[in-house]
Amino acid sequence: MAPSPTAPAPLPAWHPAFLLATWFGSGLLKPAPGTWGSLAALPPAWLLVHYGGIGALAAGVVAVSLIGWWAAERYAVGQGKNDPGEVVIDEVAGQWLVLLAAPLDPLYYAAGFVLFRILDITKPWPARWADRSLHGGLGIMLDDLLAAGYGLAALWLFRIW
Repeated sequence: MAPSPTAPAPLPAWHPAFLLATWFGSGLLKPAPGTWGSLAALPPAWLLVHYGGIGALAAGVVAVSLIGWWAAERYAVGQGKNDPGEVVIDEVAGQWLVLLAAPLDPLYYAAGFVLFRILDITKPWPARWADRSLHGGLGIMLDDLLAAGYGLAALWLFRIW
């Protein structure tokens, strides 16, 4: 059966929205693509902070969030799904947000990674509300950023303590 002429076509793997939404293919890894996406976010975060300081990582959070909104929307429409599991640019933005509270220390990065994964999976309010109520690229991105806010606060408090 031929596809409907009105049905969106899946994006080719070379399309910028495909590459960004899947964070250069890390979201295609199984099992747990979100964990792979969060793990793939760590080295670029380290490099951003190492070479540009915490301001570069903060700018990265904003840039990846905005670009991710577009890329996640394009990818989801192409797949005909509301929130495809292989879209992990939201994990990248959330992971980087949590790491704003981390010094360049592997233990803090590991703690930030674990914190974010727990919060992304459990989705405390209002992340759960955003996950259920908002759709498209905005919904895909916002629930992870809201969950990451808790991780940022927790890691910051731990660092002060």
